[in-house]
Amino acid sequence: MALLNPHKADFSNFDKPTQDIFQKTIQFFEKKGLGEMKKEDHEVVWYNDFLDFLKKNQVFYNFLTPSEFGDENCRWDTARNTAFSEILGFYSLSHWYTWQVSILGLGPIWIGSNDEVKKRTAQKLKEGHVFAFGLSEKEHGADLISSDMELIPQGEGKYLARGDKYYIGNGNVAGFVSIFAKLKEKKKEYVFFVVETDHPKYECTQNVVRSQKYVAELVLHDYPITDADIVSRGRAAWDASLATVAFAKFNLGLASVGIATHSFYEAINHASARKLYGNYVTDFPHIRQLFNEAYARLVAMRMFSFRAKDYMRIASDEDRRYLLFNPLEKMKVTLEGEKVIERLWDVIAARGFEKDVYFESATRDIRMLPKLEGTVHVNMMLTVRFMNSFLFDERPVADVEASEKPHEESFLFNQGATTKGLDEIPFGPWKPKFQTASAKKAPNVAVMVEQIDTFVKFLKVAAPSSAQSKDIDFMLAVGEIFSIISYSTLILEQMEIGGPYAKDVDSDTLDQVFSVFVRDISGHAVELYEKVSATEEQQKLFLEMIRRPAHDQQREARVFEKVMALKEAYRMKP
Repeated sequence: MALLNPHKADFSNFDKPTQDIFQKTIQFFEKKGLGEMKKEDHEVVWYNDFLDFLKKNQVFYNFLTPSEFGDENCRWDTARNTAFSEILGFYSLSHWYTWQVSILGLGPIWIGSNDEVKKRTAQKLKEGHVFAFGLSEKEHGADLISSDMELIPQGEGKYLARGDKYYIGNGNVAGFVSIFAKLKEKKKEYVFFVVETDHPKYECTQNVVRSQKYVAELVLHDYPITDADIVSRGRAAWDASLATVAFAKFNLGLASVGIATHSFYEAINHASARKLYGNYVTDFPHIRQLFNEAYARLVAMRMFSFRAKDYMRIASDEDRRYLLFNPLEKMKVTLEGEKVIERLWDVIAARGFEKDVYFESATRDIRMLPKLEGTVHVNMMLTVRFMNSFLFDERPVADVEASEKPHEESFLFNQGATTKGLDEIPFGPWKPKFQTASAKKAPNVAVMVEQIDTFVKFLKVAAPSSAQSKDIDFMLAVGEIFSIISYSTLILEQMEIGGPYAKDVDSDTLDQVFSVFVRDISGHAVELYEKVSATEEQQKLFLEMIRRPAHDQQREARVFEKVMALKEAYRMKP
């Protein structure tokens, strides 16, 4: 289906145990109902019932335990983790959050070299525990170099952990918290170790947010650690922190897809039933335009997300294309989610503030996602590092299969230094992606190719100067255009594959998606034209990049018919 609909969800492309967990999760939320969900959200109720559900059904044990340490249904399978993230996001970001921060907390453990800790972790997962990632600090955020947490040697393989961590999800109840620190010796070295939240030397001082989710400030008061608790040291600990974020941040995009999808159903249900001045709200031309754009952006978000996960599934030392698509998932998809909510909010107006609707919490939660696991700016500058190889390195690369068959991504725990050699990763020629049979049926794809050709010309003949390359403001705008280019290629791949995530996405919808992209690129071209540092030659090329979308009123009308077909397709029980 083009969008997730829990009432009609078809998970037949997954194995039976996975299907069962998905359906039981949907039933958990549907049985609770929207009214109770909203009440618990407003009253900041800790979700013990959800943790009990996860424990009873061994969800985290099956989904987050590598097969080496678990039972027959245990594996780290990105396809099912991706779908599960969307389901949780659809219902509640707070409930999704305990899943997300458990993934972060488990990363350093599975990446580390301490098999005994891994066995203990698997047992905790089997017992229904959640996990936490003790990386950030109040004074330094995620600046690893400035971390103040210390591990103080006591001799004979014994240490005392001293310091505090801040903004640590699940820090109130985690079975293990993975703590990043510095080993205090003559030459300080980085280290990851695990602590337990019920230890007397572990203090959870507060929840730093007012929310159902628990985001802890914690203090270790000379917490006793031995070599048996250390999972990595030195460069390995540094790499583990970056590698964990590299794959875990992927889930933020799926949460955004889920939130925006639920909000879309609420918005079309409300607007299509409401009359103003003798007309239904959905009769007004500007409302139709808002819905069409929101629908196009939302469909694109989902198509990209479920295609991007395929690149994590095949990741290896020889194929690291996922290192571009993961920051796009975190940065581009979450920002698109905000745009979808903004368009829908313009439609339903004051209704979006009312306490009894899902939308009210969505407007708060959707803004969180671009700001977690690295800011948009950090991920955008990471994306820019791939620009030359993506646009100019035409070495052939292997096609990537799309599948939800059981699979395990063990490479994610053996990534090594994820920041090395990014500008040398080949992606293959970009233009053939825009010349497929499905692409040729969408006139706006051809318009966007004209824009890309001009962008490539800009990089060839009027590339950013040394000073401009150091100007983050300038490069962020350049990165915005590149992100749209690379983002769109996976949408075209998904379309060409014709799999379950492109079902019900026809050439009209694809053309609508690319009309949005054409306008977005034009907007960023204007932004670059206005930059103080833009040279005369660059300004000419930026103006040349501005293109009028291929307008088609009949196509717009047909896309809106698809939007209206979603009226009352899903409504959560009160």
